[in-house]
Amino acid sequence: MSNLFDEGERASFERRIDEWLATVHRSHPNTVSAGRAPNESDRWMVRLRGDVKEFTTIWLRLGQRTLHYETYVMPFPEENSAEVFEVLLRRNERLVGAHYALGAENAVFLTGQLVLAALTESELDRIIGTLYATVEAQFDELVRRAFASRFSSAQ
Repeated sequence: MSNLFDEGERASFERRIDEWLATVHRSHPNTVSAGRAPNESDRWMVRLRGDVKEFTTIWLRLGQRTLHYETYVMPFPEENSAEVFEVLLRRNERLVGAHYALGAENAVFLTGQLVLAALTESELDRIIGTLYATVEAQFDELVRRAFASRFSSAQ
């Protein structure tokens, strides 16, 4: 089991995340906003402008032992759900540090966890980069499969 961190150590992790997010917001042009979630001391968000998906919002939550991260990908598929889920499960095998899952509202999320002992700026960069790049690379294909009739009638 990973370490259980005391309040002083957790405060150090919080500062590390705050400082990293301030740097990200200033240095990456596709970052729309980054910071703590309103009224939540242990939750942060990074909102990124995309080329394929208009925006990707990544949520970070600091736990006692891990940093949990997730982003909403799309609603539950209206069509071809078995095919969509097969694609997602096969892609899970290639992802490092993240996986597709059904989450709140029965929607598709990309999620993962990192033990706090491994929390560094480079790991935070990797997490945000992995989630953002994965959504950008796969969103269009997933949505076109999951909502196929909406796209075929528009053509």
